[in-house]
Amino acid sequence: MTYALYANMYCSIYFLTVLSMVRFTAIVYPFKQWKATSMRYAKIICAAIWLFVLAASSPLLSKEIAGYRNPAKCLDLHPSNTHRLLIMNYVVLIVGFILPFCTIIVCYIFAIKTLVRSKAPQCKKAACHKKALSAIIITLILFLLCFLPYHVLRTVHLILSGCSQANLPMHKALVVTLCLAAMHSCLDPVLYYFAAENFKARIRSLYRR
Repeated sequence: MTYALYANMYCSIYFLTVLSMVRFTAIVYPFKQWKATSMRYAKIICAAIWLFVLAASSPLLSKEIAGYRNPAKCLDLHPSNTHRLLIMNYVVLIVGFILPFCTIIVCYIFAIKTLVRSKAPQCKKAACHKKALSAIIITLILFLLCFLPYHVLRTVHLILSGCSQANLPMHKALVVTLCLAAMHSCLDPVLYYFAAENFKARIRSLYRR
């Protein structure tokens, strides 16, 4: 269950990152034919993300690494695993959260700059701005609401688990943020609906059928 949860979480983060990169290329370089935006290469990229995350999360399948002190309790880490998990957490924090989040921020900064400098008619510019801003706002809300609190508290929890300062309120707060992190699965379709025209058209087509 732990393996499936984390694989799902970080696949979602990478998919949101790739979605931001695709929108960046579509806005900043609209007249270039990018292989990554074709259906074939999109499938390859999606498969690569799944394979990478599933392989990177595989250590969690080991009982020695992901083992809990009391299996009946959620996130009740075994003291002997704390140091190892803390090192893994720092790596995952950088590769799985900070780098994707920075990539999204940079992509949207340049995308907004391009839209502001655009010489298109005012009506078209307003429509582009509205669509880009909706994607930016929803993506940032997903990251800030679902992923940021959990990554911060998980790091603090692992640090405090190695000393006597670990307490019940911190543990309860971590469980709440873990629920928020899992909630992204419900919010992702909202982002896809507003950000992707193909997704929206297919949903409408299924509804009509």
